[in-house]
Amino acid sequence: MRATSGEYGEMHPALRRCADLLPAFFIVLGIGFELLTPGHVIISALFAAAPVAAAALQGFVATVLTGLVSTGLLFAVASLMEERSLDTRLSGLSVLVVSAFALMLNYVMRRSGRRLASARTVAEAIQLAVLPAPPARVDGCNVAARYEAAQSGATIGGDFYVAQASPFGVRLLIGDVRGKGVGAVEAVVIITGAFREAAEQEPTLTRLAQRLERALQREGSRQEGEAQLEGFTTALLAEVPHGRPGVLRLLNRGHPPPFLVHDGTVRSLSARVPNTPLGMSQLGEWPEHPEESDFPPGALLLLYTDGLSEARDTQRVFYPLAERLAELPYADAQEMVDLLVDDVTAYTGGGASDDMALLALERHADVADVTEGRADAGGPGSEDEAKGGE
Repeated sequence: MRATSGEYGEMHPALRRCADLLPAFFIVLGIGFELLTPGHVIISALFAAAPVAAAALQGFVATVLTGLVSTGLLFAVASLMEERSLDTRLSGLSVLVVSAFALMLNYVMRRSGRRLASARTVAEAIQLAVLPAPPARVDGCNVAARYEAAQSGATIGGDFYVAQASPFGVRLLIGDVRGKGVGAVEAVVIITGAFREAAEQEPTLTRLAQRLERALQREGSRQEGEAQLEGFTTALLAEVPHGRPGVLRLLNRGHPPPFLVHDGTVRSLSARVPNTPLGMSQLGEWPEHPEESDFPPGALLLLYTDGLSEARDTQRVFYPLAERLAELPYADAQEMVDLLVDDVTAYTGGGASDDMALLALERHADVADVTEGRADAGGPGSEDEAKGGE
C-alpha cells in the first residue's frame, strides 16, 4: 500500500518507481555488507534505514512489512556468520525500535497529507468559484485563459480575469490587486462579481469602469489605516462590440498594455492617455474614453498581468514578451497561452516571483463585419451615444 500522490505531492513516474524500490535497495545493500564484512562486524544501519524510507515514501502496511522483513533478514544473515548472538539481538532490537518510530512517522505524514489534500480541494473550489474557466467561444471569438501562481501549491492570488458575452458585445477584464493573501482574494471576489453584473447593464466601458471603481470604494471604506488609503487594482477592460467584430475597444486603468498579433506582426496597444488604477479616485479624476483599434479576422489579442512581462532570468533580464510572441509557433489562442507559460517558466528557471494571469481573444476569420449604414452608431453599446448621457 503506497502513499497517494495527493498525500505527498506529485512525483514524476520514474522517480515514483525509484522511490518504491528504495526500501528494498537498503535491505539488499545491508545483506551484501553483512556477507562481505568480517564476522565480528554488524551493520544494522542499512536494515534500519529501510522502514524509515518506507514510512516517508509508502503507506502504513508497507512500512510494517518492511520493518518485519528487515529485522527477520538481519537475524537470518547474522545466523550464518560467526558467533555474535548478543550483538545480533541488540542489532535486531535497534531495527525494531526504528521500525516503530517509522510507523509513527508514517502516521503523522499521512495525517498531514490528508489535511494538505483537503486544503488543496478547498483552494481549487475557491478558484473555480472566483475564476471559473471562461467559455471557449464567445460571439465569434475564441477565448483562452491561464493562471499560474508563483508560490508552489497555491491556486489563486491577486491576479484575475473575466470574459463574457453581454448585450453590448464580448467583454473582457484582466487585473492585478495590490497585495497578497486573503485580502487580495477578497478584492478579486468583489471586482469580478461587480464586473459580471455591470457588464450586462452598462452600455459603455467608461460606465463599466466607474461601477468597478464604486465597488472598490465601498470595500475600501470598510478598511482602516493603510489598507484604506493605499489599496488599488490595475485593470484593463476590452470589448468587441456587437455588429462590429473588426473593432476593438480598450480602457486601461494603470495596467500593462495588451498585444495584438496578426499576420506575424506584434503590436503593443498602449493607452494614448494613461489613467490611474481602480480604487485611486481620491487622487483626482481624469476624463477617460475607450480607445478603438482594428481587430482584423484571425487576429489574436493577449491580455496579461505583470507577472508575465516582468519575469526575469537568472541575470535579472526581463522576459522579452513581444519578441517571444512573434517567435512561438502557436496556432490558436489556447496554444498561445500554454506556450507562453511554458516558455516563461523555462526562461526564469521555474523561479517566478509573481503570479501571472493570461487571457487571449482570437477573432475567427470567417466572421464578417456588419457595418451597413453604421447600424451600430445609434444602437446599444455605442460609445458615442453613451457619452452624451454621462
